[in-house]
Amino acid sequence: MGIMINHHLLAIVFGALGNAISFLVFLAPVPTFYRIYKKKSTESFQSLPYQVSLFSCMLWLYYALIKQNAFLLITINSFGCVVETLYIAMFFAYATKDKRIAAMKLFITMNVAFFSLILMVTHFVVKSPTLQVSVIGWVCVAISVSVFAAPLMIVARVIKTKSVEFMPFTLSFFLTISAVMWFAYGLFLHDICIAIPNVVGFILGMVQMVLYGVYRNSGEKLDIEKKVNTSDQQLKSIVVMSPLGVSEVHPIDVKMTESVDPLPDAVHHHEEEPSKVTKEEEPSLEDGKCPRGDCPS
Repeated sequence: MGIMINHHLLAIVFGALGNAISFLVFLAPVPTFYRIYKKKSTESFQSLPYQVSLFSCMLWLYYALIKQNAFLLITINSFGCVVETLYIAMFFAYATKDKRIAAMKLFITMNVAFFSLILMVTHFVVKSPTLQVSVIGWVCVAISVSVFAAPLMIVARVIKTKSVEFMPFTLSFFLTISAVMWFAYGLFLHDICIAIPNVVGFILGMVQMVLYGVYRNSGEKLDIEKKVNTSDQQLKSIVVMSPLGVSEVHPIDVKMTESVDPLPDAVHHHEEEPSKVTKEEEPSLEDGKCPRGDCPS
C-alpha cells in the first residue's frame, strides 16, 4: 500500500511539472502570432502545425475523460485546446482567401469529421469501457508519434544547412524536459499509452540538442561568408534557403534581404554575368545607352 501511495504521489508531482512545462511550450508560438497580428498577414506561415496540435489535444482530452482519475491530463489538454483554437482563429482572420479556404477545409476534415468519426466508433461500436480506453489510448499514441515527423524535418534541415536557425535550443530543451516529465507520469500511473510517445519525444529532443551543440557556431561562419560574397552570390544563397522560410514558430529574419534586388532580376543577372555587373551599373539599351561605348554603328 505504501509503495502504491508513493507511486501515486510521484505521478502527481511529475504530472504537475509536465503541466507547467507544457504550458510554456503551448505559448511558444505567441511571438509568431504577434508578428501576424502586427503585420495583418500570415506571410509564409501555415496552419497545419496548430491544427494537428489541436487534434492531438482533443484526442488526449477525450482519452482522459474516458479513463477517469487523469485530472492533470484534462487540465493541460483543455488549455491546449483553447490556445490552439485561438491560434487557428487568428490565422483565419489574417490569411489570404486561398489560404483561409485551405485551412478551413483541413479544419473540417481533421478536427470535425475525423474526430467525430473516432468519437462515434469508440462510443457506439466499442461497448466495453475498458476496451474504449485501450482503443482511444492507442489512437492517441499513433497520432502523437506521427506528430514527431515535424521535429524530424527540422533535424534534416539542420544537417543539410549546418545551421540551427530553425531549431532554438530553449524550445528543444523544454520539449525534452516535458517528455521526461510525462514519461514519468505515465510510468508511475502504469499507463503505457502516455509513456510510449514521450520515449520518442525524449530521443528526438536529445538528438536536437546534440545537433545544436555541433552546429551552433556554423551560423556565424555562414554570416561571415555572406558578407564576403558578392551580391549575386548572396542572392543565390537566398534562393537555395528560401524553402526554409516556412518555419511557423521561428521564421527567418528577412532584414538581410531588404537591400537585395527582387528575385527575377537576381536570377536574370546571375545567368548573364554573375558577380560582375550590379543592377545599378547595368546599362539599358532602351534608354539609348551602350556599355563601354560598344554600340553598333
